[in-house]
Amino acid sequence: MPDLNFPLIVIAAIVVLYILNSIKILKEYERAVVFRLGHVRHDASGPGVIFVFRPIDQIVRVSLRQEAMEVPSQDIITRDNVTLKVNAVITMRVVDPVKAVIEVSNYVYQTSQFAQTTLRSVLGEVDLDELLAHRDRLNQRIQTIIDGHTAPFGLKVVSVEVKQVDMPENMLRAMAKQAEAEREKRAKIIAAEGEQLSATKLGEAADIIAAHPIALQLRNLQVLSDIAVEKNSTIVFPAQFMDSVAGLKSFMSHEK
Repeated sequence: MPDLNFPLIVIAAIVVLYILNSIKILKEYERAVVFRLGHVRHDASGPGVIFVFRPIDQIVRVSLRQEAMEVPSQDIITRDNVTLKVNAVITMRVVDPVKAVIEVSNYVYQTSQFAQTTLRSVLGEVDLDELLAHRDRLNQRIQTIIDGHTAPFGLKVVSVEVKQVDMPENMLRAMAKQAEAEREKRAKIIAAEGEQLSATKLGEAADIIAAHPIALQLRNLQVLSDIAVEKNSTIVFPAQFMDSVAGLKSFMSHEK
């Protein structure tokens, strides 16, 4: 007689295998959007262990981690008619997994297209100098615009950074000449300020010497002392200076 328990064992094994196959484990950063008979459940499942009873249920895994996406290089004409190639990096993350799955077919591609058009429109409204000097402010403006487009499908743009600005060779040469001229201007201004300060000090010294004639003779003696340190073989004394030295000696002896 056939064993009547064998069909029951087979059925039990199939049920156990089905249940084991229905167990899904989601990592801490993952969420599962579950579709039951084609209808999405209101809340995303996870993390941890969830049950997915196929073919009734279907799941779509969504990562909540931040993702960095590079915006391809865009040809931009600034407000002052300078042609540039500019690319950027966008950091984004999913905040609503259900919207990210059911509202758009590919939220990464959608965000990339928004970023390209926004990058061209925003940077085309500014001058080259503003683009180079106020990049942080432009990054914030681009982020705000893109975030307004992505919020309806559950995506948050964390940051936008203009990565590289490629300029034509003639513009680079013109900027180099401008920078060189600016450095020369600062050098001339600094030299002129030094001359002005030197003239002021010399004028003050002349006033002091005019008030005290003996100070000039002392200064001459100091110069002779400096010359003697140099071990020069010949020293020329002006006759007027020798008379001044004699007068200084007479004055000093008189004081004693």
